[in-house]
Amino acid sequence: MGKLLLWVVIVLVVMMVARIAAARAGARRNGSQPRPPVRPAGSQPAESMVRCAHCGIHLPRSEAVLLEGKVWCSRDHARLGER
Repeated sequence: MGKLLLWVVIVLVVMMVARIAAARAGARRNGSQPRPPVRPAGSQPAESMVRCAHCGIHLPRSEAVLLEGKVWCSRDHARLGER
C-alpha cells in the first residue's frame, strides 16, 4: 500500500511540474503579459456593488436605497435601521 501511495504522489508531482512548465512556455510565446478578457459586443460595464447596513446583503448600486448617508437594500430595512 505504501508503494502505491508513493507512485501516486510521484505521478501528481510530475503532472504539476509539466503544467507549470507549459504555462511558462505559453506565456513566453504569447508575450509576457496576459491579455485581458474580451467582452462581447454590446455588454454593459460592470456595476459597483454596495452592502446593506441592516442585513449585509450585497446588491448593485443602482438597486440600492441611499438614505442618511447609508446604503439599504429596501425601504423596510432603512426604516428598521442599522443592525
